[in-house]
Amino acid sequence: MGAQLGQIRSRVLDFLFPARCIGCGREGTFLCISCRRNLPRLLPPLCPKCGRGLILEERCPVCLKWKLEIDGIRSPFLFKGILRQAIHDYKYRNFRALAVPLASLLHESIQARPLSADILVPVPLHSGRLRERGYNQSSLLCLELGKLAGLPVVGDSLRKLQDTPAQVKAHSAEQRRGNMKGAFTCTGDRLRGARVVVVDDVCTTGATLDACAAALKEAGAASVWGLSLAREE
Repeated sequence: MGAQLGQIRSRVLDFLFPARCIGCGREGTFLCISCRRNLPRLLPPLCPKCGRGLILEERCPVCLKWKLEIDGIRSPFLFKGILRQAIHDYKYRNFRALAVPLASLLHESIQARPLSADILVPVPLHSGRLRERGYNQSSLLCLELGKLAGLPVVGDSLRKLQDTPAQVKAHSAEQRRGNMKGAFTCTGDRLRGARVVVVDDVCTTGATLDACAAALKEAGAASVWGLSLAREE
C-alpha cells in the first residue's frame, strides 16, 4: 500500500510540476537528450593514471611529482556549462532528483569503458558537513549507479575523520593534498580483497580520491579506481 501511495504521489507531483531540462527548459526530463549530447566531454590525451588532460605527448606533472595510491581515475566530462549548473543545483540546492540522470551519465561512461569492480563506495562527507547539508550527494549518485550497473554499494566502511575545507578553496595542488592527508579511514573487513570503485561528483586534482584509495588499500582492498562525473579543467 505504501509503495502504491508513493507512486500516486509521484504522478500527481509530475503532473503539477513537470520536469524541465536544466539546459534548455524543455518539459519532460531534467536533462534532455539534446543537452546530454552537447555536454563538454574530457577528451584524450589523458594521463592513464590520474585522468588529467595532457597536451600532446606531455608527461603528467602530477604523477611525476606524487606517488599516487589510486590505480586510476576516470571522469567522462569537464566541469563546465550545463553540467556544472546541474551538479551545483544537485549539490547545493537540494535538487536530489538529479541523482538519477547524473548516474545514468556515469553508467554510460563505464559501459563504454568498463572498470573492474566488485563494489562501489561513495566519497564520504564529514559528519558535521553531512548534518549541515542533509545528504551526501556522492552517496545518492553512487546508489543510483549501483542500481544501473548491478553492483553493491558499501557506504558505511569508508569514513571521513577531518572536516577539511572545500577543495575548490585550496590555492594549490600541494595545499589540496595536504588537506586530504589522513582525512579518511576504512573500518571493518568488508572491502578486504575487493576491487573497489570510489564514486564522487567532481574531481578537482584527484587528491580526495587518492586519499580515499590510501585508506581503502590500508584496509585490504585489492584495487581502487576513482570515478567522478566531471573534472575541473
